[in-house]
Amino acid sequence: MPGSPRLDDPQDFVRRNTALMAPPLVPEVRLHLAVETVAIWQQTEEALGAMGLPPPFWAFAWAGGQALARYCLDRPDIVAGRRVLDFAAGGAVSGIAAMKAGADRVEACELDAFAIAAIEANAAANAVALDTRLGDLVGTDEGWDVVLAGDVFYEDGPARRTGAWLENLVARGATVLIGDPGRAFLPRERLQRLAGYTVPVTRDLEDRDVRQARVWRYR
Repeated sequence: MPGSPRLDDPQDFVRRNTALMAPPLVPEVRLHLAVETVAIWQQTEEALGAMGLPPPFWAFAWAGGQALARYCLDRPDIVAGRRVLDFAAGGAVSGIAAMKAGADRVEACELDAFAIAAIEANAAANAVALDTRLGDLVGTDEGWDVVLAGDVFYEDGPARRTGAWLENLVARGATVLIGDPGRAFLPRERLQRLAGYTVPVTRDLEDRDVRQARVWRYR
């Protein structure tokens, strides 16, 4: 690990500060993930914040995303032949799993260039093609058949905004799947439970060794 991160080249930063590993719930997928959780977080949070970018959420395989990925691989019929959006994709574990499960096309969106670089590196490592989208897609509708959203309901304001958008997509006929380990602002009254998984997680981030993640269908 370098002593100080290089922030002028997102692709170089991803390569130098992560290692290729398989998330515990999805051994079929390899991701560029942080080896030393505290180190990468401390090295980058202040610098990225000064650039107006979020912390390196993309460097970790969060429980909700892993659950969605597992569900796609176990139930390929949900995405096979369809156009999929991996929303707030992080490292795109869900989107990569959807491609492996036979999706026709997957778009993975995120808010910063470092996440996009990680998504591109992860797609290459798994020999799949993803279309990356840099920016906020909330409020838009480009005709996706399936929307995957993992670990997005952790803050009140954004959760309300995202939830209203997902409701609109469901109303016009999209299938919206949520992966979540019990985040505070999950709109349970709008969801139908599809599956549950026990997911090993990083204690430094989650203050526990496992989380119970569930896959829900927005209704």
